[in-house]
Amino acid sequence: MRWAFITDIHANRQAFEAVLADARAQGATRYALLGDFVGYGADPAWVLGQVMALATDGAIAVQGNHDEAVAQGSMPGMHPDARAVVDWTRAQLNEDQLRFLARLPMQAHGEPGHCLFVHANAFDPRGWEYVLGRAEAVRSMHASPARLQVCGHMHEPMLFHLSGTGKAGDFRPVAGVPMPLPGHRQWLAIPGSCGQPRDGNPAACYALFDPAKSELDDARITFQRVAYDVDAACAALRATDLPPAIVERLTRRLSLGE
Repeated sequence: MRWAFITDIHANRQAFEAVLADARAQGATRYALLGDFVGYGADPAWVLGQVMALATDGAIAVQGNHDEAVAQGSMPGMHPDARAVVDWTRAQLNEDQLRFLARLPMQAHGEPGHCLFVHANAFDPRGWEYVLGRAEAVRSMHASPARLQVCGHMHEPMLFHLSGTGKAGDFRPVAGVPMPLPGHRQWLAIPGSCGQPRDGNPAACYALFDPAKSELDDARITFQRVAYDVDAACAALRATDLPPAIVERLTRRLSLGE
């Protein structure tokens, strides 16, 4: 059984379509979707429709901070740009979709290799703190006995590990290269953003996971990069009635992967 870990889709239909097609071509049959399905992109209703269909078929889905903001509605203290995006996004969604966002769990446990799925971190899921480096990764791994944590929120792919003696390390993964996950360590994987990568590479991110077949085998994770039609995603944003300054900033980020 091969899993696809997908996070931070951010209403980017073109990126999500490309990632789903690649995952299916790579033999993925199960999905874990790690939040931030909406926000930034032009197609929140389409993306959320796909997420809901996958969840109906058994996919794991957890809530991200953008999902929470859209479910709750804009707040008076929000930055005007954030409020504009939240209000616009809510107007694109129907009641079932808003209810789905509101009811998403903060974290979920999965069957492959004692996994924990959470958008931001395991030590304070609703606080939305970023796993910026090794210190935060260790704190998150200490907060759960799961052998593998999978987090979103950070838009750059990363892999951390923690040994039984407390020694920690990290890897910046190479796309397409399978990495063994020995069972004597804890692991924290950040697949990177599907809809808005921020590592200077606009190609969509996700990860494939192959659970261990026996106690003598190691599980494996493969971080993937998928090229997609960035121009079409930018054109879709320009066709919305979001404020021009927001559209300009978002299309620049998509084009440059920043």
